Amino acid sequence: MKNFGLFVLLALVVAVTAELHDNTPLGRLSRRHHNVNRRRSTPAQRCAKRNAKASSSSVAVNEALVKTSAAPPPPPAKTSEAPKPSAPPSVKGLINVKSNCGAIGATKDVTQYSGPNGNIDWLNCGLNDGGWQPPYIRVEDVITMDLGEAVKDPNSAFSACSDYISTFEKYAWQFGVPPIMIASFAMQESGCNPATVGGAGEQGLMQLTWDKCLAAPGGNCKDVDYNIKTGAKFFADSLNGNGGDLLKTIAGYNGWSVSMTFDQATAAGNTGCCRCQNNLDYLHQFLNGWCQNVNAYTHNPPLGKYFNLAKCH
Repeated sequence: MKNFGLFVLLALVVAVTAELHDNTPLGRLSRRHHNVNRRRSTPAQRCAKRNAKASSSSVAVNEALVKTSAAPPPPPAKTSEAPKPSAPPSVKGLINVKSNCGAIGATKDVTQYSGPNGNIDWLNCGLNDGGWQPPYIRVEDVITMDLGEAVKDPNSAFSACSDYISTFEKYAWQFGVPPIMIASFAMQESGCNPATVGGAGEQGLMQLTWDKCLAAPGGNCKDVDYNIKTGAKFFADSLNGNGGDLLKTIAGYNGWSVSMTFDQATAAGNTGCCRCQNNLDYLHQFLNGWCQNVNAYTHNPPLGKYFNLAKCH
C-alpha cells in the first residue's frame, strides 16, 4: 500500500513536469519545429503532384505541336488533259483546208479538171449556184513549185519567161510573194510576151490597165522592169487588202468578184469586147497549171471546163 502511494506520487510529478515543459518557450519552439517539418513535407508532395500535371500538359502540347507541324498531305496528282482534236491528216503534196464547198477533189497528177490545189468546181465554188463564194486559202496553203527549179526543166512551162526570171524574183521577194505566182500571171495574161496589148488596152507582160501606167518611164507601160514591179506590187497590195484571201486575190486580177455568177462573167461574150469576159478556168489554170510548171494551154487536154474565151477572135 505504501508502494502504491509512492507510484501515484511519481506519476503526478511526471505529469506536472510535462505540462510545465509544454508551456515553456522551449516547448513551444519544439512543437513549432515539428509543425514546420510537417508543413515542409506537404509542399513537396504538392509540387510532385503539380509536376505530374505539368508533365502531362507538356506531353499534350508536344503532341499538338507534332500534329500541327507535320508536313501537309501531298497535293492530288494532276490528271492529264484530254488530247485536243487534231486536224485531219493531210496527204503530202495536196492542199488541205477547211471549207463549206464540199470535197476539195485535189489530185497529185494534174488533170483537165483537177490538180494538187483542188478540183475546178471547188475553186469555182458557187459560180453556178447563186454566185461565186471562194473557200478561204492562204499563200502558205497552196502547193507550188519553186520558180528557180521550174526553169531548170528543159520542158519548163516558163521557157518564154527565161529572160525575165531574175526580175520576177527581184520584185516578188521585195513585196513578199512567191516568184512563181508573179511569173504565172505573166504566162496567164500575156504568154510572157512584153509587147502584148489586151482587148481593153491592157499593157505588157502583166497586162496592166491604164490606171497603173501613169508613172511608167517615158509613158511606156510595157517597160519590163516597170511592168513586172507594178504588177507584183498590185498583187501583194491586193492580197493584204483581202486579208490573205488568195483565191479572191488571184481571181480579182482577172476581174472576178465575190458573188459573181456565170451569166455575169460571160456577159461580154456576145459584145464587141468578147475578151472582156472573165476567164472561168482562170483559177484552175493558174494554181494547177502554171504553179505546177504545167502549161495550161498546151497541156493535153487543155486545163479547164468552160473555155468561154475560145470563141473570141
